[in-house]
Amino acid sequence: MSRSRIPHVKWLVAGLTLVAVAGCGDGSGSDGGRAASPIPDNTQVIAGVRKDPAMHAALPDRVKQAGTLQVASSLQSAPNNFYSADGKTPIGYEVDLAKAIAAKLGVGVAHQDMAFGSLITGLQSGRVDLTMAAMNDTKPRQRQIDFIDYFTSGITIMVRKGNPDGITGSDTLCGKAVAVVQGTTHQAFAAEQTARCTGAGKPAVNAVATDSDTQNQNQLRTGRVAAILNDLPTAVYVSRTAGDGAFFEVVPGAPINGGPYGIGVDKNNRPLADAIRAALRALIADGTYGAILRSWGVEQGAVKEAVINGG
Repeated sequence: MSRSRIPHVKWLVAGLTLVAVAGCGDGSGSDGGRAASPIPDNTQVIAGVRKDPAMHAALPDRVKQAGTLQVASSLQSAPNNFYSADGKTPIGYEVDLAKAIAAKLGVGVAHQDMAFGSLITGLQSGRVDLTMAAMNDTKPRQRQIDFIDYFTSGITIMVRKGNPDGITGSDTLCGKAVAVVQGTTHQAFAAEQTARCTGAGKPAVNAVATDSDTQNQNQLRTGRVAAILNDLPTAVYVSRTAGDGAFFEVVPGAPINGGPYGIGVDKNNRPLADAIRAALRALIADGTYGAILRSWGVEQGAVKEAVINGG
């Protein structure tokens, strides 16, 4: 999904019960991404991936000779990609997917932590082979690089545990107080939903805009708002980690205004893009892809097929 006209927000919420990052696919933030429990261990799942000789043969010579895919990420976006408690080991569902793709291609993987704004130029300069950093596949970005789409994100509704206000989707937000971060697409969607509510003769959404996701979570916990609008991976991670999962839950359903995250590859390196797409398709078919997403609780964002430049 394209969010280029609206500022994005990614905040760290750190405390005794919660570490989480709220994001809109832009990679901004300065938290360092310390991990919170529970963190799944997909070592055995990835170890079960077998090299495909034909896919390996299709790799560019540079990658085959190096034996390693250099992956650029902005490692501060739980649960997409962030650092474990040791502050140096990359983890996240994107990290696990990158390892599985590399295993299918018969190579290793190494992560480079880069500022989000430097990812595309790092790719174009040949410093890295690909990017995987919750980057939205959009038409403007497609003019710079190619994408292999691997996940669908979008706006998700988070409520208090037990869903006391009975919110089941965006149409049930009419007349409810809903927290959003100022200047995000979440705020824009709340305004759009208000128009739909009033157009149907229902009460408007009472959008409560704040400066941070921390404030929104505090308001939800104390009942001052009935819901929070957030991105799918973040909402899932917060609901699983805040209060050891006792504070919040995510309303089931497909992401609202959903759009794809894409693995970025230089436009002059189509053989690599094709190889990555083939590997991802194989992982989707054999269930490895789904197992990884389920372990992180983000299976709502699963794609059915890996495509190039589908955004």
